[in-house]
Amino acid sequence: MPVRMELTRVIVSEINDQQAIYLTEKDGDRRFPILIGEFEAQIINRRLLEERPFRPLTHDLLRLVIEGLDGEPTEVVITEMKDHTYYAVLKIQRGDQELEIDCRPSDAIALSVHYEPPLPIYVSEDVLNEVS
Repeated sequence: MPVRMELTRVIVSEINDQQAIYLTEKDGDRRFPILIGEFEAQIINRRLLEERPFRPLTHDLLRLVIEGLDGEPTEVVITEMKDHTYYAVLKIQRGDQELEIDCRPSDAIALSVHYEPPLPIYVSEDVLNEVS
C-alpha cells in the first residue's frame, strides 16, 4: 500500500545542475531526495513561494487542459524505481472513470503544487524500502 508523503524541501542550485526535492513520510520519519531538472525545481519553488509567472507555463497549461476536459487530478503516486530512475502516475478522476497517466515524478509534483491544497503524494512501500 502506498505511503503518504509530503514535499518538505526544494533545493535549487545556481552553482550546478543538481536540483532536488525531498519527500518526507507524513506520519513517520522516512525521507528521501529525488534529483530533478532545473526547470521543474524552479517551477515548484516559485509556486511554493507564491510567485506567479507573467504568462502561463507548461504546468499551468497542463492544469488548464485537464480542467478543460472535465478532469480532476486526485493524487500523485511514485510507483517504482528502476536503474536509479523513479516512475510515477498522476491519477485523474473524470466522471466515474479514474485515469492513471504515466509521468515523471518531478512533473507530477510540479503540477500538484498548482492546486490548493497541493495534490497528495504517495510512494510505494517498495520504493521506500529501496531508498532507505
